[in-house]
Amino acid sequence: MKEIRFSKHAQLKMEILSSHQATIEPEFVIETVRYPDKLETREYDKLIAQKRLDDNLVLRVVYREFSAFILIITLYPGRRYRYEKD
Repeated sequence: MKEIRFSKHAQLKMEILSSHQATIEPEFVIETVRYPDKLETREYDKLIAQKRLDDNLVLRVVYREFSAFILIITLYPGRRYRYEKD
């Protein structure tokens, strides 16, 4: 299994969310990338993995996959109704 690395921006984002009482553990971010509920492909080889946080929110993780590792670029919580329209 490929190593998962967090960009400085992703690390900062987790700190900011934590300061707003929205703590997201690194293990949950990794689980979201490895076992997403939904996966989207975007431009420049970016992928967005999505996993349910609770009844109202999902976690969205933007990352790129390289041959040797996966780099998490950023992450953010979002409203389920916005991203689960399928």
